[in-house]
Amino acid sequence: MDYTAQLDTAIDRLHEEGRYRTFIDIERRNGQFPHAMRTRADGSQQEITVWCGNDYLGMGQHPVVLKAMHEAIDATGAGSGGTRNISGTTVYHNALEAELANLHGKEAALLFTSAYIANDATLSTLPKLFPGLIIYSDALNHASMIEGVRRNGGAKRVFRHNDVEHLRELLAADDPSTPKLIAFESVYSMDGDFGPIKEICDLADEFGALTYIDEVHAVGLYGPRGGGVSERDNLAHRIDIINGTLGKAYGVMGGYIAASAKMCDAVRSYAPGFIFTTSIAPAIAAGAAASIAFLKEDQALRAQHQDMAKVLKLRLKGLGLPIIDHGSHIVPVIVGNPVHTKVLSDRLLEDFGIYVQPINFPTVPRGTERLRFTPSPVHGSGEVDKLVHAMDELWSHCALNRAELAG
Repeated sequence: MDYTAQLDTAIDRLHEEGRYRTFIDIERRNGQFPHAMRTRADGSQQEITVWCGNDYLGMGQHPVVLKAMHEAIDATGAGSGGTRNISGTTVYHNALEAELANLHGKEAALLFTSAYIANDATLSTLPKLFPGLIIYSDALNHASMIEGVRRNGGAKRVFRHNDVEHLRELLAADDPSTPKLIAFESVYSMDGDFGPIKEICDLADEFGALTYIDEVHAVGLYGPRGGGVSERDNLAHRIDIINGTLGKAYGVMGGYIAASAKMCDAVRSYAPGFIFTTSIAPAIAAGAAASIAFLKEDQALRAQHQDMAKVLKLRLKGLGLPIIDHGSHIVPVIVGNPVHTKVLSDRLLEDFGIYVQPINFPTVPRGTERLRFTPSPVHGSGEVDKLVHAMDELWSHCALNRAELAG
């Protein structure tokens, strides 16, 4: 077997399909985000504006967060020193979990190294806790949720995206005495649409099911304290398990679940993804806790974030570009071809210093390839003007279709 040739074939296939991803060397500079420096292959540097980052509110450079992290690293050093079970639980981890439980109005929270791991570990563990559990999963759930459901060895049902009637049919078809859980998201990151939280909670009540919501693209951004869409809609108390991240709106890293004290205790006791993983560094926990506490009180950043998303959507619609607008902060522009999407991404970077990664299959269905822009409060009118001008020029250069009427 020529293993090298097999690797070449696999990589060449991605190139031929226009789906090969290129990572660039980015140097973020504190206080200057979304501006950064890129080092080219020849060693030269280029100033760029990041338009595809998930640091939605710029909290990764906020003085409150940095101060907390500096103080923690000076006090404790770098790493946590172990898994949570063998010395990796510190006062910083406990304080962060208490902050998260309070954020979501739950009895407890459980930290993981990422929201991906939190989803995977929790969903793959639940059938151990509830033998015979059936998980009803939205068709467009994140890959981490899909993986967790796949790995758990239990029964699953996939309902059409946001189709409450289809979910009802699936629930009604199963034995009423069988334990059930409905897994879905509050904001779906590719199209930026919202999950029907109330309607799903109503079905869960009717059929005796647990509810599991992924609020990764909503925590910090929605709700009076940043508790997500479930908090905004006064529905968090009806959700049994809330999954969230510390690596997007909160600007640090890590993931978590918030739930009852017994649920968190059971998951931490049975989930290999929690038990056998070194815990996040104390400084990271301190920074995340500071970010959450700050955003519980700060409505201005959330308002600015939403305003900037509305402005960018309006400007792009004015060019007749095919954007998807479900009213969230995510701004997808549909290109519909992987090669054209990569050309646009490459040219935006090389010619205009605008960094946005192409999104294509398998993240989105073939034929819906796109550029997904993530505006933030630290993107100003000048950055928006430059982006809109570049998109107008390159869209024409690639001879891509525009809508006859904007809107």
